[in-house]
Amino acid sequence: MPTSVFDIFKVGIGPSSSHTVGPMKAAWHFAQALAATDALGQSRRIQIDLHGSLGATGKGHGSDRAVLLGLMGYAPGTVDPDGVESHLQQLNQSQTLLLLGQQHVPLNEANDLQFHREP
Repeated sequence: MPTSVFDIFKVGIGPSSSHTVGPMKAAWHFAQALAATDALGQSRRIQIDLHGSLGATGKGHGSDRAVLLGLMGYAPGTVDPDGVESHLQQLNQSQTLLLLGQQHVPLNEANDLQFHREP
């Protein structure tokens, strides 16, 4: 089976694509699943818990940003890198996550996004 360059290299927001692409996709799929089961409109709170290497690296590798963007409905290969900062700034200012671009959910990053630094 031939291997394409697209199988080897993945587009992500960085700084560490290994800590952003997967978490962003997982968050995006989670939000899509909420929409598919009509639970999106009933969502009132989001709590994010990062474990393993995602929790251990903290904010340094960008997993937190990737998860938040994925929940907003952005995907690694299609998000405009130039718009990332404004999306996250708007979230921090409003303390409201626009889940999948449709449902407003209060989100206080300090309380609702936790890094679990297990040994």
